[in-house]
Amino acid sequence: MEKIVIIPTYNEKENIITILEAIFQLRQGFHVLVIDDSSPDGTAAIVRQLQQKYAGQLFLEERQGKLGLGTAYIHGFKWAVQNNYQFIFEMDADFSHNPKDLDRLYEACKRQGGDVAVGSRYVKGGGNVNWPRDRVLLSRGGSLYTRLITWMPVQDPTAGFVCYKKEVLETINLDQIKFVGYAFQIEMKFAAWKLGFKIKEVPIIFEDRKFGVSKMNKGIVKEGILGVLNLRWHSLFKNYRNRVKNDVVAMDSFSKKAIAESK
Repeated sequence: MEKIVIIPTYNEKENIITILEAIFQLRQGFHVLVIDDSSPDGTAAIVRQLQQKYAGQLFLEERQGKLGLGTAYIHGFKWAVQNNYQFIFEMDADFSHNPKDLDRLYEACKRQGGDVAVGSRYVKGGGNVNWPRDRVLLSRGGSLYTRLITWMPVQDPTAGFVCYKKEVLETINLDQIKFVGYAFQIEMKFAAWKLGFKIKEVPIIFEDRKFGVSKMNKGIVKEGILGVLNLRWHSLFKNYRNRVKNDVVAMDSFSKKAIAESK
């Protein structure tokens, strides 16, 4: 067991079959863990049916309630580490991330010296397709803003298509990652960078979803804007290293509010 892709889902019945089949058709040995937050549209039931076809390759974790993207990934990261996967990926279910790029992220970590590989829209060769102008401006502006505040040398800090080596996720104190939406991706990269891990950016083309509804909302954007300032300030005092494993830390009220606003 070497490679696993974590896919959080909430009402993704239009996409889940095709995205899973696309990954398994690569025949590159990827396993997949779906984290479903009680999707009312029956996404989890579809995954359970597919588990018969992809026994030993497809796994499902079901959570009660819509708990947020960040907590879904943290749940998945811990599951993957406990099950001894060496390369752990995160990606969306809606084909905004091309499954064919999974192997390029893997190569960046396996053979090109990266500890974290980021599918980046904002390095040479990357870009967006079919995105409305306001989303492009928000994303590019958010990336510039994040780099200015944090000094982190990552061109696409909000990217959600990422490969982590197992040792990165073992070293980061995942229970100290407090953000749940837009800022979660920033905080994970920031933590890895602060701990001295090498982040490599791999150019990708990000295509807006064709089916389903985007999860972006005002609460997530607010978390991103204010969260970056919060992140920079608390980085002066926070220890991101995982010295005490399974140390359960309550999510702060700011992140709880972000979850409530995203529902």
